Amino acid sequence: MDYATLIEVLGSTLRLGTPLLLACLAGLYSERAGIFDIGLEGKMLMAAMASGAVAAMTGSAWLGLGAGIVASLIFALIHGLASITFRGNQLISGVALNFVASGATVLISQTLFHQGGRTPPLTGDARFQAITLPGAEALASVPYFGPFYAKVISGHSLLVYIALAAVPLTWWLLYRTRFGLRLRAVGENPESVDTAGVSVIGLRYTAVMLTGVLCGIAGAYMATSLQAGFGREMTAGRGYIALAALIFAKWRPWYALGATMLFGFLQAIALRPDVIEGTLHMKIPVSALDALPYILTVIVLAGFVGRAIPPRAGGQPYVKER
Repeated sequence: MDYATLIEVLGSTLRLGTPLLLACLAGLYSERAGIFDIGLEGKMLMAAMASGAVAAMTGSAWLGLGAGIVASLIFALIHGLASITFRGNQLISGVALNFVASGATVLISQTLFHQGGRTPPLTGDARFQAITLPGAEALASVPYFGPFYAKVISGHSLLVYIALAAVPLTWWLLYRTRFGLRLRAVGENPESVDTAGVSVIGLRYTAVMLTGVLCGIAGAYMATSLQAGFGREMTAGRGYIALAALIFAKWRPWYALGATMLFGFLQAIALRPDVIEGTLHMKIPVSALDALPYILTVIVLAGFVGRAIPPRAGGQPYVKER
């Protein structure tokens, strides 16, 4: 693989890893607060449909982004009601939301646009356009660093940079603020938080809502930036891959960045079978390359990458002692 090809693959890695990163950080907030959320997939799918539909009808990517966040927040609130207020099974609630999203997104988009469950192609202001960072064109001719800056760091939509900025922000929020300390404590020992006079229910709802916002951005990114519109089942299991990346990252923000970019790299490689064939000097079926991210997901979940210990109170409803 020559340097020019590597640069192209790395640029694709960042684009394809962005929705995984956003969903992984979303799950991190929720699970750190003790709420397991398998419904990341459903939230992303609903957000993608809502953002694609609103962007197609209004011609505004920003309105599409807002619609995606609202749709995801509604699903997050439903999950919060089921798992926090009514103390239901968190895993079943998340799976149920995924099933609802799978059917509802196709039904709504088909009712609105009559295009087989898709939205019309988005163009112009209905999409988030690539941003050229300062100095990218001037530095493009500089050996090695120039192409890396111009094609890997620069040239992405605003939502990509928001996702990258969310990593240090999440780290700071969780490890350098009182809110983060309390949030992590709720996932480990909610009784101690309650004893300190802090609302366990309020903190868990806050975490679930943060999950909804990040999943909303992830879904909107897929429909208005990564692709030009919504298509049925367009998330293609990314919510589950994000959960595997979260376990791989051991619920830490910076590790989440590395884990999701690894999955994004495998997806980028799958789109460039010529790279693998040229490197290994053998022909590999495209279907095998497409399966690479999912194979890694199974490996992670099977525990072959080391022991990952989740928050101790994860998945356990909290009942306030009287």
